[in-house]
Amino acid sequence: MTLAALRQAIRPLLNLNLPHDAMEAYFAFYHDDRRTHLVTWPPETAVAAGYVAISRTGMDLFRPLVTLRLPPLDLEAGVALIYHALSPETAVLLSAPESYLPLLRALFEIEAEEHLSIYSLSASAFQPVINVLVTQGQAANGLPHFAIRSEAAGGELVASAHLNWQSPQFGEIAVSVQPRFRHRGYGRSVVSALAQYLLANGRTPLYATNPQNISSVHLAQSLGFADTGARSVMLQATLRPQPQ
Repeated sequence: MTLAALRQAIRPLLNLNLPHDAMEAYFAFYHDDRRTHLVTWPPETAVAAGYVAISRTGMDLFRPLVTLRLPPLDLEAGVALIYHALSPETAVLLSAPESYLPLLRALFEIEAEEHLSIYSLSASAFQPVINVLVTQGQAANGLPHFAIRSEAAGGELVASAHLNWQSPQFGEIAVSVQPRFRHRGYGRSVVSALAQYLLANGRTPLYATNPQNISSVHLAQSLGFADTGARSVMLQATLRPQPQ
């Protein structure tokens, strides 16, 4: 089956307008065709019960990003799908709903595990920050980013916000602030600028953060982002040999 046909087969599994499905929808339907490999379950059927998307990204040069939806209420089918899509000993970055963790821990050797809460921003709740130090540029992935540089430090980049990915419906914001420039509102300023850009272009800003990162959570909430209730995990993992 062609990639277009595979995408059509998994279309009922994801809601393009739901923050809970936003990242999976981007990598399933909008990521570069040349860097996207879809595997469905059952294989090569017109309507799929589950899928695995294997995407080449800039997140890691050596590990592909894996996103997935497993067949509901069918553990054996979920295991079969994963081993149909990936060979044992394959090292991956794996993003999945938190509810999949028991199965993923059984099948993968996990080197790193990060839990994420997904926040969403509506135009009506947005509390913008105006900072004349913020400038707009283009990130390595071709998407816009907003930054603050220190003139006193020779133009050193002190804070930036960029998009991990952008679909027609959503854009996921990531922020970075140099440690010695934290607690000055710079991170909030660049995230605000990027959120305003997304809203002006008809997209809903999303912000994924570890719930234990209190300063990051506070940054999101101070701009009007609201917790969607979606919980995901990002794993650095290697697939174990298939259970017998």
